[in-house]
Amino acid sequence: MNNVLLKDGNKYSGNYVATKSFSDRAVINYGKDLNSVYNEAVKRGIVDPVVFYVPEKNMVQIY
Repeated sequence: MNNVLLKDGNKYSGNYVATKSFSDRAVINYGKDLNSVYNEAVKRGIVDPVVFYVPEKNMVQIY
């Protein structure tokens, strides 16, 4: 199984990205605002979109 959510991450750096599902990783839309990205995906007919943040290159993340 391929664990990569997005192959062209540099293109979406610093943005939220919406895909159809974890198995269908085609990008529906993306942007800086989480709610707008989610709502636009739903508006385009995706019932339960997967939305995630693509960190900027060299960004330190602490979980």
